[in-house]
Amino acid sequence: MRFVQLARLLGCCALGIAAAVLLLSGAADAQGGKVLPLPSEKVSPQAQAKGYAGPQACVQCHSEKYDDYRASGHPKKLRPAAEARAWGVPLPEGWEWDDISYVVGARWKARFIDTQGYLVTSTGPKKDKPGKNQYNLATGRWVNYEAGKKLPYSCGPCHMTAYSKAGNQDGLPGMVGTWAFPGITCEECHGPGAAHASAPSKTNIKVDKSPAACGKCHIRGAPDKIPAGGGFIQHHEQYNEYLAGPHAGKVSCATCHDPHKRAAVSIRKQCADCHPSQAKNFTGSKMQRSGVTCVNCHMPPGGKSAEAFGKYVGDVKTHIAKISTNPADRMFSDDGKLATGKLTLDFACLACHGSRDMAWALANAKGIHTRGK
Repeated sequence: MRFVQLARLLGCCALGIAAAVLLLSGAADAQGGKVLPLPSEKVSPQAQAKGYAGPQACVQCHSEKYDDYRASGHPKKLRPAAEARAWGVPLPEGWEWDDISYVVGARWKARFIDTQGYLVTSTGPKKDKPGKNQYNLATGRWVNYEAGKKLPYSCGPCHMTAYSKAGNQDGLPGMVGTWAFPGITCEECHGPGAAHASAPSKTNIKVDKSPAACGKCHIRGAPDKIPAGGGFIQHHEQYNEYLAGPHAGKVSCATCHDPHKRAAVSIRKQCADCHPSQAKNFTGSKMQRSGVTCVNCHMPPGGKSAEAFGKYVGDVKTHIAKISTNPADRMFSDDGKLATGKLTLDFACLACHGSRDMAWALANAKGIHTRGK
Protein backbone atom coordinates (compact mmCIF):
# COMPACT_ATOMS: atom_id res chain seq x y z
CA MET A 1 0.00 0.00 0.00
CA ARG A 2 2.86 2.39 0.77
CA PHE A 3 4.26 1.80 -2.71
CA VAL A 4 0.89 2.65 -4.30
CA GLN A 5 0.50 5.79 -2.17
CA LEU A 6 4.01 6.91 -3.06
CA ALA A 7 3.33 6.34 -6.75
CA ARG A 8 0.24 8.53 -6.63
CA LEU A 9 2.07 11.27 -4.74
CA LEU A 10 4.77 11.32 -7.41
CA GLY A 11 2.22 11.24 -10.23
CA CYS A 12 3.42 7.79 -11.27
CA CYS A 13 1.52 4.68 -12.22
CA ALA A 14 1.14 2.14 -9.43
CA LEU A 15 2.12 -0.57 -11.88
CA GLY A 16 5.50 1.12 -12.32
CA ILE A 17 6.18 0.81 -8.59
CA ALA A 18 5.02 -2.80 -8.58
CA ALA A 19 7.26 -3.43 -11.58
CA ALA A 20 10.25 -2.04 -9.74
CA VAL A 21 9.59 -4.39 -6.85
CA LEU A 22 9.11 -7.45 -9.07
CA LEU A 23 12.17 -6.53 -11.09
CA LEU A 24 14.37 -7.51 -8.17
CA SER A 25 13.39 -11.14 -8.63
CA GLY A 26 13.25 -11.14 -12.43
CA ALA A 27 15.32 -13.34 -14.71
CA ALA A 28 18.42 -11.91 -16.40
CA ASP A 29 18.29 -10.94 -20.07
CA ALA A 30 21.07 -11.34 -22.62
CA GLN A 31 22.69 -8.06 -21.52
CA GLY A 32 22.68 -9.00 -17.86
CA GLY A 33 19.71 -6.76 -17.05
CA LYS A 34 16.47 -7.82 -15.42
CA VAL A 35 13.22 -8.72 -17.11
CA LEU A 36 9.84 -8.47 -15.45
CA PRO A 37 7.84 -11.66 -14.86
CA LEU A 38 4.22 -10.70 -15.43
CA PRO A 39 1.22 -13.03 -15.12
CA SER A 40 0.04 -12.10 -18.61
CA GLU A 41 3.33 -13.25 -20.14
CA LYS A 42 3.31 -16.80 -18.81
CA VAL A 43 3.69 -19.30 -21.66
CA SER A 44 1.36 -22.26 -21.27
CA PRO A 45 2.25 -25.72 -22.63
CA GLN A 46 -0.58 -25.33 -25.15
CA ALA A 47 0.92 -22.06 -26.44
CA GLN A 48 4.40 -23.59 -26.58
CA ALA A 49 3.06 -26.46 -28.65
CA LYS A 50 1.77 -23.92 -31.19
CA GLY A 51 5.15 -22.21 -31.46
CA TYR A 52 4.59 -19.25 -29.15
CA ALA A 53 7.52 -18.07 -27.06
CA GLY A 54 6.04 -15.13 -25.14
CA PRO A 55 7.26 -11.53 -24.74
CA GLN A 56 10.08 -12.55 -22.41
CA ALA A 57 11.74 -14.27 -25.37
CA CYS A 58 11.44 -11.08 -27.43
CA VAL A 59 13.02 -8.86 -24.77
CA GLN A 60 16.30 -10.75 -25.04
CA CYS A 61 17.07 -8.99 -28.35
CA HIS A 62 14.46 -6.24 -28.57
CA SER A 63 14.55 -4.61 -25.14
CA GLU A 64 13.69 -1.09 -26.35
CA LYS A 65 10.71 -2.28 -28.37
CA TYR A 66 9.62 -4.42 -25.43
CA ASP A 67 9.73 -1.40 -23.11
CA ASP A 68 7.67 0.63 -25.59
CA TYR A 69 5.18 -2.19 -25.97
CA ARG A 70 4.78 -2.70 -22.21
CA ALA A 71 4.07 1.02 -21.77
CA SER A 72 1.43 0.99 -24.51
CA GLY A 73 -2.20 0.03 -24.19
CA HIS A 74 -1.90 -3.17 -26.24
CA PRO A 75 -0.84 -5.60 -23.47
CA LYS A 76 -3.34 -4.04 -21.07
CA LYS A 77 -6.45 -4.82 -23.10
CA LEU A 78 -6.97 -7.84 -20.85
CA ARG A 79 -4.98 -8.57 -17.70
CA PRO A 80 -5.05 -11.21 -14.98
CA ALA A 81 -6.40 -9.87 -11.71
CA ALA A 82 -3.01 -10.01 -9.98
CA GLU A 83 -1.46 -7.77 -12.62
CA ALA A 84 -4.36 -5.34 -12.78
CA ARG A 85 -4.38 -5.08 -9.00
CA ALA A 86 -0.80 -3.79 -9.03
CA TRP A 87 -1.95 -1.14 -11.51
CA GLY A 88 -4.12 0.36 -8.78
CA VAL A 89 -7.54 0.31 -10.42
CA PRO A 90 -10.43 0.31 -7.89
CA LEU A 91 -12.94 -2.50 -7.66
CA PRO A 92 -16.72 -2.26 -8.08
CA GLU A 93 -18.67 -1.98 -4.85
CA GLY A 94 -19.11 -5.31 -3.12
CA TRP A 95 -16.32 -7.09 -5.00
CA GLU A 96 -12.92 -8.29 -3.75
CA TRP A 97 -9.87 -9.22 -5.77
CA ASP A 98 -10.47 -12.88 -4.95
CA ASP A 99 -13.76 -12.51 -6.86
CA ILE A 100 -12.04 -11.29 -10.05
CA SER A 101 -10.23 -13.30 -12.71
CA TYR A 102 -9.38 -10.59 -15.28
CA VAL A 103 -9.71 -6.86 -15.85
CA VAL A 104 -10.55 -5.50 -19.31
CA GLY A 105 -9.11 -2.17 -20.48
CA ALA A 106 -6.54 0.31 -19.31
CA ARG A 107 -6.68 3.80 -20.80
CA TRP A 108 -10.31 4.83 -21.03
CA LYS A 109 -12.23 2.42 -18.85
CA ALA A 110 -12.00 -0.79 -16.86
CA ARG A 111 -14.47 -3.66 -16.77
CA PHE A 112 -14.19 -6.72 -14.56
CA ILE A 113 -14.59 -10.45 -15.11
CA ASP A 114 -15.64 -12.76 -12.29
CA THR A 115 -14.14 -16.13 -11.43
CA GLN A 116 -16.59 -17.90 -13.74
CA GLY A 117 -15.57 -15.83 -16.75
CA TYR A 118 -18.61 -13.55 -16.86
CA LEU A 119 -18.44 -9.77 -16.92
CA VAL A 120 -19.42 -8.11 -13.66
CA THR A 121 -22.72 -6.33 -14.30
CA SER A 122 -24.16 -6.02 -10.77
CA THR A 123 -22.56 -4.40 -7.74
CA GLY A 124 -23.40 -3.35 -4.20
CA PRO A 125 -22.89 -5.06 -0.83
CA LYS A 126 -24.83 -8.13 -1.98
CA LYS A 127 -23.81 -7.87 -5.66
CA ASP A 128 -27.47 -7.49 -6.57
CA LYS A 129 -27.63 -3.87 -7.75
CA PRO A 130 -27.51 -3.69 -11.55
CA GLY A 131 -24.90 -1.32 -12.97
CA LYS A 132 -22.13 0.93 -11.64
CA ASN A 133 -19.79 -1.74 -12.99
CA GLN A 134 -17.56 0.18 -15.44
CA TYR A 135 -14.87 2.51 -14.12
CA ASN A 136 -14.07 5.48 -16.36
CA LEU A 137 -10.48 6.47 -15.78
CA ALA A 138 -10.57 10.08 -16.99
CA THR A 139 -13.27 11.07 -14.52
CA GLY A 140 -13.21 8.40 -11.83
CA ARG A 141 -16.89 7.72 -12.48
CA TRP A 142 -18.63 4.37 -12.11
CA VAL A 143 -21.15 3.98 -14.94
CA ASN A 144 -23.50 1.28 -16.18
CA TYR A 145 -22.49 -1.29 -18.76
CA GLU A 146 -25.09 -3.94 -19.73
CA ALA A 147 -26.43 -3.55 -16.20
CA GLY A 148 -27.68 -6.72 -14.55
CA LYS A 149 -27.20 -9.01 -17.54
CA LYS A 150 -25.45 -12.37 -17.44
CA LEU A 151 -22.75 -11.50 -19.91
CA PRO A 152 -20.13 -13.96 -21.16
CA TYR A 153 -16.76 -12.48 -22.07
CA SER A 154 -16.70 -12.64 -25.86
CA CYS A 155 -14.32 -9.86 -26.89
CA GLY A 156 -11.99 -12.02 -29.00
CA PRO A 157 -9.86 -11.60 -30.94
CA CYS A 158 -9.09 -7.95 -30.24
CA HIS A 159 -8.22 -8.18 -26.55
CA MET A 160 -5.92 -11.19 -26.61
CA THR A 161 -3.19 -12.98 -28.54
CA ALA A 162 -3.75 -16.04 -30.75
CA TYR A 163 -7.49 -16.21 -30.16
CA SER A 164 -9.54 -19.27 -30.99
CA LYS A 165 -13.34 -19.41 -30.79
CA ALA A 166 -13.18 -22.96 -29.51
CA GLY A 167 -13.25 -23.83 -25.82
CA ASN A 168 -13.31 -21.76 -22.65
CA GLN A 169 -10.18 -20.05 -21.38
CA ASP A 170 -8.98 -21.37 -18.01
CA GLY A 171 -11.98 -23.70 -18.03
CA LEU A 172 -14.29 -20.83 -17.08
CA PRO A 173 -17.77 -21.27 -18.58
CA GLY A 174 -18.25 -17.54 -19.24
CA MET A 175 -15.07 -17.25 -21.31
CA VAL A 176 -15.91 -17.57 -25.01
CA GLY A 177 -12.83 -19.02 -26.71
CA THR A 178 -9.21 -19.51 -25.73
CA TRP A 179 -5.95 -17.64 -26.29
CA ALA A 180 -2.21 -17.89 -25.80
CA PHE A 181 -1.85 -14.62 -23.85
CA PRO A 182 -4.31 -12.06 -22.50
CA GLY A 183 -3.78 -8.67 -24.11
CA ILE A 184 -2.14 -7.89 -27.43
CA THR A 185 1.44 -9.13 -27.18
CA CYS A 186 4.28 -9.20 -29.72
CA GLU A 187 3.14 -12.48 -31.28
CA GLU A 188 -0.37 -11.28 -32.10
CA CYS A 189 1.17 -9.07 -34.77
CA HIS A 190 4.37 -10.97 -35.54
CA GLY A 191 3.05 -14.52 -35.33
CA PRO A 192 4.42 -17.44 -33.28
CA GLY A 193 8.01 -16.55 -32.43
CA ALA A 194 9.64 -19.63 -30.92
CA ALA A 195 11.52 -20.50 -34.11
CA HIS A 196 12.69 -16.91 -34.50
CA ALA A 197 13.78 -16.72 -30.86
CA SER A 198 15.96 -19.81 -31.21
CA ALA A 199 17.42 -18.88 -34.63
CA PRO A 200 16.68 -15.21 -35.46
CA SER A 201 16.09 -14.56 -39.14
CA LYS A 202 13.91 -12.24 -41.20
CA THR A 203 12.45 -15.33 -42.84
CA ASN A 204 10.93 -16.86 -39.71
CA ILE A 205 9.05 -13.90 -38.25
CA LYS A 206 6.13 -11.92 -39.66
CA VAL A 207 6.45 -8.17 -40.25
CA ASP A 208 3.24 -6.87 -41.79
CA LYS A 209 3.08 -3.08 -42.10
CA SER A 210 -0.15 -2.99 -44.08
CA PRO A 211 -3.15 -1.01 -42.78
CA ALA A 212 -5.15 -4.24 -42.86
CA ALA A 213 -2.85 -5.71 -40.20
CA CYS A 214 -3.93 -2.95 -37.81
CA GLY A 215 -7.45 -3.12 -39.18
CA LYS A 216 -7.84 -6.64 -37.87
CA CYS A 217 -8.60 -5.10 -34.47
CA HIS A 218 -9.12 -1.40 -35.09
CA ILE A 219 -12.46 -2.02 -36.72
CA ARG A 220 -16.04 -2.80 -35.80
CA GLY A 221 -18.15 -4.66 -38.32
CA ALA A 222 -17.67 -4.21 -42.06
CA PRO A 223 -14.78 -2.02 -43.27
CA ASP A 224 -17.04 0.08 -45.46
CA LYS A 225 -19.19 1.19 -42.52
CA ILE A 226 -18.31 3.31 -39.48
CA PRO A 227 -20.53 2.38 -36.51
CA ALA A 228 -21.78 5.22 -34.33
CA GLY A 229 -24.07 5.87 -31.43
CA GLY A 230 -25.02 8.62 -29.02
CA GLY A 231 -23.72 11.32 -31.33
CA PHE A 232 -20.19 9.90 -31.61
CA ILE A 233 -18.24 7.34 -33.61
CA GLN A 234 -17.90 4.14 -31.63
CA HIS A 235 -14.51 3.58 -30.10
CA HIS A 236 -11.52 2.27 -32.03
CA GLU A 237 -12.83 2.32 -35.58
CA GLN A 238 -9.62 3.82 -36.94
CA TYR A 239 -9.38 1.40 -39.86
CA ASN A 240 -12.93 2.12 -41.03
CA GLU A 241 -12.20 5.85 -40.75
CA TYR A 242 -8.88 5.52 -42.57
CA LEU A 243 -10.60 3.77 -45.48
CA ALA A 244 -13.20 6.55 -45.65
CA GLY A 245 -10.60 9.32 -45.58
CA PRO A 246 -8.04 10.74 -48.03
CA HIS A 247 -5.09 8.71 -46.72
CA ALA A 248 -6.40 5.30 -47.82
CA GLY A 249 -4.00 3.67 -50.25
CA LYS A 250 -1.49 6.50 -49.92
CA VAL A 251 0.03 5.95 -46.49
CA SER A 252 -0.28 3.18 -43.92
CA CYS A 253 -0.95 3.37 -40.20
CA ALA A 254 2.74 2.63 -39.59
CA THR A 255 3.72 5.62 -41.75
CA CYS A 256 2.52 7.91 -38.99
CA HIS A 257 2.60 5.62 -35.93
CA ASP A 258 5.20 3.37 -34.36
CA PRO A 259 2.89 0.47 -33.47
CA HIS A 260 5.06 -0.54 -30.51
CA LYS A 261 4.43 2.75 -28.70
CA ARG A 262 1.37 4.20 -27.03
CA ALA A 263 -0.47 6.57 -29.34
CA ALA A 264 0.52 9.82 -27.63
CA VAL A 265 4.24 9.25 -28.25
CA SER A 266 4.06 7.06 -31.35
CA ILE A 267 4.12 9.73 -34.07
CA ARG A 268 6.78 9.12 -36.69
CA LYS A 269 5.75 11.81 -39.18
CA GLN A 270 4.23 15.22 -38.75
CA CYS A 271 1.46 16.56 -40.99
CA ALA A 272 3.93 19.05 -42.47
CA ASP A 273 6.11 16.21 -43.79
CA CYS A 274 3.44 15.33 -46.35
CA HIS A 275 1.56 18.63 -46.54
CA PRO A 276 4.30 21.29 -46.75
CA SER A 277 2.27 23.93 -48.61
CA GLN A 278 -0.58 23.81 -46.11
CA ALA A 279 1.91 23.92 -43.25
CA LYS A 280 3.63 26.95 -44.79
CA ASN A 281 0.30 28.73 -45.18
CA PHE A 282 -0.71 27.91 -41.61
CA THR A 283 2.56 29.04 -40.01
CA GLY A 284 2.10 32.52 -38.60
CA SER A 285 -1.68 32.50 -38.96
CA LYS A 286 -3.97 33.60 -36.17
CA MET A 287 -4.92 30.01 -35.39
CA GLN A 288 -1.31 28.81 -35.35
CA ARG A 289 -0.26 31.66 -33.05
CA SER A 290 -3.04 30.75 -30.64
CA GLY A 291 -1.71 27.20 -30.30
CA VAL A 292 -4.04 25.36 -32.66
CA THR A 293 -2.42 22.42 -34.48
CA CYS A 294 -3.45 20.41 -37.52
CA VAL A 295 -4.92 17.60 -35.44
CA ASN A 296 -7.14 19.92 -33.40
CA CYS A 297 -9.26 20.50 -36.50
CA HIS A 298 -8.50 17.50 -38.74
CA MET A 299 -8.54 14.86 -35.99
CA PRO A 300 -11.01 16.19 -33.41
CA PRO A 301 -12.34 13.85 -30.71
CA GLY A 302 -15.30 12.59 -32.71
CA GLY A 303 -15.23 9.14 -31.13
CA LYS A 304 -16.26 8.01 -27.67
CA SER A 305 -14.92 5.12 -25.65
CA ALA A 306 -15.90 6.07 -22.09
CA GLU A 307 -16.69 9.76 -21.62
CA ALA A 308 -18.02 12.67 -23.65
CA PHE A 309 -16.88 16.10 -22.49
CA GLY A 310 -19.21 18.12 -24.68
CA LYS A 311 -21.70 17.81 -27.53
CA TYR A 312 -18.83 17.53 -30.03
CA VAL A 313 -16.05 16.39 -27.70
CA GLY A 314 -15.55 12.67 -27.17
CA ASP A 315 -12.41 10.95 -25.91
CA VAL A 316 -11.06 9.32 -29.11
CA LYS A 317 -9.68 11.25 -32.09
CA THR A 318 -11.17 10.60 -35.50
CA HIS A 319 -8.97 9.49 -38.40
CA ILE A 320 -11.26 10.74 -41.20
CA ALA A 321 -9.02 13.85 -41.50
CA LYS A 322 -10.57 15.65 -44.48
CA ILE A 323 -12.96 18.39 -43.39
CA SER A 324 -16.12 18.93 -45.38
CA THR A 325 -17.38 22.50 -45.76
CA ASN A 326 -20.48 21.42 -47.66
CA PRO A 327 -23.46 22.64 -45.61
CA ALA A 328 -25.50 19.64 -46.81
CA ASP A 329 -23.06 17.08 -45.36
CA ARG A 330 -23.72 15.42 -42.03
CA MET A 331 -21.37 13.56 -39.70
CA PHE A 332 -23.92 10.80 -39.02
CA SER A 333 -26.80 9.01 -40.68
CA ASP A 334 -30.34 10.07 -39.82
CA ASP A 335 -30.71 7.23 -37.31
CA GLY A 336 -27.29 8.01 -35.78
CA LYS A 337 -26.08 4.43 -36.12
CA LEU A 338 -23.41 5.10 -38.75
CA ALA A 339 -20.89 7.83 -39.45
CA THR A 340 -21.06 9.05 -43.04
CA GLY A 341 -17.31 9.27 -43.58
CA LYS A 342 -17.54 13.07 -43.65
CA LEU A 343 -15.78 15.17 -41.01
CA THR A 344 -18.15 18.09 -40.67
CA LEU A 345 -17.60 21.55 -39.24
CA ASP A 346 -19.54 20.95 -36.04
CA PHE A 347 -16.84 18.55 -34.84
CA ALA A 348 -13.96 20.36 -36.59
CA CYS A 349 -14.87 23.84 -35.31
CA LEU A 350 -17.50 23.75 -32.59
CA ALA A 351 -15.59 21.31 -30.40
CA CYS A 352 -13.54 24.39 -29.42
CA HIS A 353 -15.92 27.19 -30.37
CA GLY A 354 -18.79 25.83 -28.34
CA SER A 355 -20.68 29.13 -28.12
CA ARG A 356 -20.93 29.35 -31.94
CA ASP A 357 -23.11 27.48 -34.42
CA MET A 358 -22.82 25.84 -37.82
CA ALA A 359 -23.69 29.06 -39.66
CA TRP A 360 -20.72 30.74 -37.99
CA ALA A 361 -18.46 27.76 -38.76
CA LEU A 362 -19.48 27.76 -42.43
CA ALA A 363 -18.85 31.49 -42.69
CA ASN A 364 -15.41 31.28 -41.10
CA ALA A 365 -13.96 28.01 -42.36
CA LYS A 366 -12.80 29.28 -45.75
CA GLY A 367 -9.27 30.65 -45.65
CA ILE A 368 -8.67 29.55 -42.09
CA HIS A 369 -5.11 28.38 -42.84
CA THR A 370 -3.92 31.90 -43.64
CA ARG A 371 -6.24 34.06 -41.57
CA GLY A 372 -4.48 36.78 -39.64
CA LYS A 373 -1.22 36.67 -41.61
